[in-house]
Amino acid sequence: MIDLGSVVWPPAPIKTGRLVLREPEPRDRPAFIELLASPEVHTYLGGPRPRDELEREIPEVPERWPGSFVVDLDGSMIGQILLRRATGHCRPAAEGKADLGYLFLPRAWGFGYAAEACAAALGWFDGVLPGEPVVLTTQSANVGSMRLAAKLGFTEVERFEAWDAEQWLGLRPPVTSSD
Repeated sequence: MIDLGSVVWPPAPIKTGRLVLREPEPRDRPAFIELLASPEVHTYLGGPRPRDELEREIPEVPERWPGSFVVDLDGSMIGQILLRRATGHCRPAAEGKADLGYLFLPRAWGFGYAAEACAAALGWFDGVLPGEPVVLTTQSANVGSMRLAAKLGFTEVERFEAWDAEQWLGLRPPVTSSD
């Protein structure tokens, strides 16, 4: 994966009704470790990483690159939104397109935060890179992620086997000024 090209980074924080999408800060490091070590979060992502390994490897300011947003609720990180270029993707339909990913702490599940944050990130993306499609890949067994993808306007391109599970590849068509 590579960055989003000529996009100015970081953008001003993106505010929604309840959330702020912002650049990672040093205070987010414990939440990043919790997110990456969570068995619940990584049920469909190959499993969690060991906490002690994360403590050693995660820098003071984690994931600081274009397209990486911290999702902040009332001053605390509850998740992460990733928008990055899908280079080297295992499916030709996704190659070179922007790829949306998201991770949320289990305590933030079920409140609509993922939909709100992803919609805001996609709105930002449409403003800085208008006319570009976005792809999303999730395990077809991840019912919550499949519902979120549909809510965000992704439609199925194909299903395929990878990482010992059936995967779903969705595409959100480019948003143009007439949309």
